[in-house]
Amino acid sequence: MKEILRKQREFFKRGATLPPAFRLESLRKLKSAIKNYESRICSALHKDLGKSETESYMCEISLCLGEIDYFLKNLKKLSKDKTVPTPLSNFYSKSVIKTVPMGNVLILSPWNYPFLLSVEPLIEALAAGNTVVLKPSAYSPNTSSLIKNMLGEIFAQEYVSVITGGREENKNLLSEKFDYIFFTGSTAVGKEVLRRAAENLTPVSLELGDKSPCIVDESADIKLSARRIVFGKFLNCGQTCVAPDYILCQESILPALTAALKAETEKQFGKEPLLNPDYGKIVNDKHFKRLLALIDANKVILGGKSDENSLKIEPTLMTDVSWSDAVMKEEIFGPILPILSYKNLNEVIQSIEKNPHPLALYIFSKNKANIKNITEHCRYGGGCVNDVILHLATPYLPFGGVGESGMGCYHGKFGFETFSRKKSILDKSTLIDIALRYQPYTGLKKYLLKFFLK
Repeated sequence: MKEILRKQREFFKRGATLPPAFRLESLRKLKSAIKNYESRICSALHKDLGKSETESYMCEISLCLGEIDYFLKNLKKLSKDKTVPTPLSNFYSKSVIKTVPMGNVLILSPWNYPFLLSVEPLIEALAAGNTVVLKPSAYSPNTSSLIKNMLGEIFAQEYVSVITGGREENKNLLSEKFDYIFFTGSTAVGKEVLRRAAENLTPVSLELGDKSPCIVDESADIKLSARRIVFGKFLNCGQTCVAPDYILCQESILPALTAALKAETEKQFGKEPLLNPDYGKIVNDKHFKRLLALIDANKVILGGKSDENSLKIEPTLMTDVSWSDAVMKEEIFGPILPILSYKNLNEVIQSIEKNPHPLALYIFSKNKANIKNITEHCRYGGGCVNDVILHLATPYLPFGGVGESGMGCYHGKFGFETFSRKKSILDKSTLIDIALRYQPYTGLKKYLLKFFLK
C-alpha cells in the first residue's frame, strides 16, 4: 500500500495528469471498459444485491456513462483558466483563477450501489486531474473484485489503484496522508473518517444519509404520488441513501393514500414479491436481521414476510406509527415504509427540523405555498417536488448532504470542483511601478494612497 502511494505521488509530481488531453483519453478508456464489462457488471450486482439487469443498467451503469459523456463535452471548458477583474489598487495587473487538481485522492465507496458510487466519483477525480486510490466495500465482494479487474486492465497502479479488503485495509488507508478523501457510507463511519482525516488536515467530502422524509399534502395527485413513492422506496430493496425513509401524510387523505400505496406496491412487485426475479435482496444476514427487528407485525398493512435463505423481505407498509417506534429511531435502509400523519404543515417543519438534517426530502403537492414553505424552511441536502430520487440522476445539480447527512457535493461540474482547488494568481506588470505603496508615507503620498485605496 505504501509503495502504491509513493508511486502515485511521484506520478502526479511529474505532471502527467495535468493536460486535458490525458484526462479525456483516460475517460474514453474508462467508458470503453464499462461497455465491454456491462454483462459482467450486471452479473456481479445480481450476486451481491439481487439486482436485475434492467435495474443495474438504469441505476448504476447508465449514470456512469452519462457522467463520462458530460466531461467529454465540458472538460476543456472546466479546465480553462478564468480571468477576473483587478482593482485599481493593483494597477497594472492581470488576475487569474487557475483550477488545479488536489493531487492524490482516496475514494471510499459503499455496498448499496457498489459500481455507481465507486466509479462516479472516480470519473470526477480523473477529470480533475488527480491520481486515485479506490477502496470499494467488502460487503459487495463480487462488484469490488470486478472493479479491481476492470480498472487494472486500463490504468497503471501509479495512476489508479484499487485496494480491496475490510476494516483493516480501511484503517491502514486512513492512517496515510492523502490530499483529499471522498467517503460515501454511514454517519457513524463518516465521523471516524473525519476524525482520522483531521490528524493530517486532509479535506474531505462525506456523503452520508439519515431519515429522508416524504411529505404528501391534500392537494397531491394521490395515485401518481403512490406510484412514484413505491418506485423510489423499494428500488434496490430499499437500500438507497436517498430513498423515502418515511411518509408524512396529511390526515384528511391518509386512507386514500394508504389504499393507493397498497395497490401500487402489488402492481409493481406482484402478490408474491419474494418470488419476483426483478426484486432485490438484502446485502447480508446482519442487515437482514436488523431490518426484521424494525417490523412491528401489529402495524403492518402490507408485506412483512421474509425468506432467510434468499435474504429477501417483502415490500412492507406500516401505519399507526409514532416517533417512539423502533422503525423511526434509525435510518431504515431497507424495504419498510412507515406512514405517519399530520394535521398542519407547521407540525411537519417542526418534526423535520428537530431531527438530524436528512440527505433528501420529497414533497408531493400542487400547493405552491406549501412547496415554498417546506423547501425554504427545512434544512436538507436536496430532493424533489412531486417525485423521488431522480434529483441525483443529473450532472447539472449538486448532490450532497448537510450536517449529519454529510458535507460537500459532487456530480458534473460540482464533482470537478470538489476534486480541484482554485489557485489565485496576480500577474503584475514590470513596465510600470507606482511608488505610492512604498515607505515612507509622508506628505502628498499619504493622501494619494488613501484616495486610491478607497
